[in-house]
Amino acid sequence: MTNTASHAKIESTNPVLTVAPIKEETEMSGATNKITALYCRLSQEDERAGESLSIENQKAILLSYCKDHHFGNPKFFIDDGYSGVNYDRPGFQAMLAEIEAGHVAVCITKDLSRLGRNSALTGLYTNFTFPQNGVRFIAINDNFDTADQNSINNDFAGIKNWFNEFYCRDTSRKIRAIQKAKGERGVPLTVNVPYGYVKDPENPKHWLIDPEAAQVVRRIFQMCMEGRGPQQIANQLRADKVLTPTAYKKQQGRATPHPDPENPYGWCDSSVVNILERREYTGCTVNFKTYTNSIWDKKQRETPIEKQAVFPDTHERIIEDDVFEKVQVIRQQRHRMTRTGRSSIFSGLVYCADCGSKMQYGSSNNGDFTQDFFDCSLHKKHREKCGGHFIRVKVLEQLVLKHMQLVMGYILRHEDYFRTVMEQQMKLESAEKLQAIRKQLSRDEKRITELKRLFIKIYEDNASGRLSDERFDMLSQSYEAEQKQLEAEVITLRQDIEVQERQNENIEKFIQKAHKYVGIEALDPYALRELVQAIYVEAPDKSSGKRRQSIHIKYDGMGFIPLDELMKGETA
Repeated sequence: MTNTASHAKIESTNPVLTVAPIKEETEMSGATNKITALYCRLSQEDERAGESLSIENQKAILLSYCKDHHFGNPKFFIDDGYSGVNYDRPGFQAMLAEIEAGHVAVCITKDLSRLGRNSALTGLYTNFTFPQNGVRFIAINDNFDTADQNSINNDFAGIKNWFNEFYCRDTSRKIRAIQKAKGERGVPLTVNVPYGYVKDPENPKHWLIDPEAAQVVRRIFQMCMEGRGPQQIANQLRADKVLTPTAYKKQQGRATPHPDPENPYGWCDSSVVNILERREYTGCTVNFKTYTNSIWDKKQRETPIEKQAVFPDTHERIIEDDVFEKVQVIRQQRHRMTRTGRSSIFSGLVYCADCGSKMQYGSSNNGDFTQDFFDCSLHKKHREKCGGHFIRVKVLEQLVLKHMQLVMGYILRHEDYFRTVMEQQMKLESAEKLQAIRKQLSRDEKRITELKRLFIKIYEDNASGRLSDERFDMLSQSYEAEQKQLEAEVITLRQDIEVQERQNENIEKFIQKAHKYVGIEALDPYALRELVQAIYVEAPDKSSGKRRQSIHIKYDGMGFIPLDELMKGETA
């Protein structure tokens, strides 16, 4: 009897369970009007896996599961074409907003990988965000259900999330390897052909010139060579109703990643800058221009130019190399405008012959453009450090035009002698520069080797306990910073050596340019920028009672041309 009474007493008790029991589906569906969020996701990588991961397949599975388990108010949230490595997806964010607003009772996915492939964030949502908002999460194929906390499948969820993440890492690694191999072979990695080119119908990896768009590209470079800035160029293209690159491609029926522009003629300065900085217009294929830090961080960062892969002469050029390089120099120069909004074609080219400072453009208070002038910037700030090198623009224009006329005329009459003299002069200058550059290069390379040896030594000393961690960190950071600086300097020095060794090429290029401007009667911005690298203005000489002023012109790729000596040789 005692045993029977005791047994009956135990059966009648109602102990508090440590884990809440799973609610009956009928109770869940009937007790709330909240929605059942059905989330589907498909990325490009998943799409290759076949029909089993398609959006339609996922929707069918989720609806069937809802029906079988009596989940009411189903609502789909879909991300088609989105990677699972991050959660910045429109469908997921819309569902998350509903969850945080308290409108969702249950969230269901086909499996854990559909929710995401970032193990840390996926665990954060399933273990914290969903439970905190009273949301039950179910991954059907993985038998994962947050309501069944005693399930062993829930315990293995973290491992499954890690494998889902590993799948992304492995896929990314393979794609990067393929892209790297293609890029190193010179295959263009860009999907979207630059404005001015079209894909060759017989070979999509080869580009052909689009005559209409190429003409606009040439015009943009020409306006930049004339001294116009990106905003001024954009304003001119808008005024002339030139279609933007996106609008033009849309009109031609070509694919473009950008949406239809509100204004088909709405050029902006960033579009102009993008064209001016694209080396592909010189006939090159440029790969590895940008990079991303990881599969989680998709932000595109610019690769340093020296680490980009450049393959020359892969397609027909629209812009010549020297014009492109000149434009890059012009882009770095500041074109000062007067209060009246005027600027000078000489802006960014004029320097003080004594202190080397740039000379600033200015105008008189009465607005008379004939009184516009250049003045030494250092003299304006510290008169005691540099004397006045004031020169009027109209005088400067006369002196430069006269000098250019004499040089072009001399080349026309004595081209061979000019070539011989300039080769001798540049050979002497180049020999001195090359000797100094090579000495510096040798010192830098020797120091880099020494730094590598020192780093190995302090690492061994730190590992053996002879050097503290704090001291090791300080020394290693110092050595690393010095090594990076030296490596950058080595790249620059090697480029300088290449420039010095190509002096004869520069002479031939200059002679070809000179033939274009024989008989030049007026100075135009394009000719000035194409021929002249810098103009140095001497202080005025008033010893004779009259103001006399001299200038020295440094020609692009040639340096200073000894015109007086050449003229003496002609008359001798």
